[in-house]
Amino acid sequence: MNPVFGDVEVPGGAMRVARFGTGPRVIVAVHGITASLMSWTGVARHLPTEWSLVAMDLRGRGHSAGLPGPYGLPRHAEDVNLVARSVGAEAGIVLVGHSMGAYVTALAAAGHDYARVVLVDGGLPMPLPAGADPDAVLESTLGPAIDRLSRNFPTADAYVDFFKAHPGFAGAWSAEAEEYVRYDASGPQGAVRSRAREEAVRQDGRWMLTEGEAIGAALGSITSPLSLLRAPRGLLNQPVGMMPDELAAAWTARLPALEDEVVDDCNHYTILFDDRCAKLLAERFTR
Repeated sequence: MNPVFGDVEVPGGAMRVARFGTGPRVIVAVHGITASLMSWTGVARHLPTEWSLVAMDLRGRGHSAGLPGPYGLPRHAEDVNLVARSVGAEAGIVLVGHSMGAYVTALAAAGHDYARVVLVDGGLPMPLPAGADPDAVLESTLGPAIDRLSRNFPTADAYVDFFKAHPGFAGAWSAEAEEYVRYDASGPQGAVRSRAREEAVRQDGRWMLTEGEAIGAALGSITSPLSLLRAPRGLLNQPVGMMPDELAAAWTARLPALEDEVVDDCNHYTILFDDRCAKLLAERFTR
């Protein structure tokens, strides 16, 4: 399913958006902290014909990298609601987000009337240890994902090879993953790099790690049906996921309407890019 690209006017300029499919029922999808709209291609290919998926490159990423700051998740939430309003009435839209995009989705949904809200391996406040440096926590959590933002690569193929070696993609490379990585590669031979702006990533990461109360308040004020889909393994394919059982249990106790589901045998990346997982997500989004 090939995306149809366009732009939506947001404060500071035009935000790149893409629509996958032509169905009248709409999903608006929000990507992660160093990602792009192309992270949703696998899910989009499994949508029923009556559905379409609209995704955007968040401010500071992809082909929206030139949009100015300040960044921070509330700013992204405002942009997401503008994109949603450009495609239809909130009450008919399923709003979904992956990783940092799940936190943005929670903020965007608070006080709004979306048909359904789905958080994919993110969205629950992660406690920051007392005295911890948010930048250090961000680097230790994201690892290669943030390391690449300051690096130049000799060719786009070398950039793809960097991702193929990432523990999260080991043994799980796909055509969708390669399409996603090549979309993010920018620059001439000898100076290929990610389109994502490191300043935006760091500013957003600090907000996400230090504003747990605001995130929790947003979750508590969502009136739309709310669900969480979790990966059992983490960003580096480690055995503990980004949203571990204990964290999910604490939030389902606090928010009894929150529906929690673990997607078997995947990590933080393959929950989107593995064909089996992408199919399951498409089913859950459109049920």
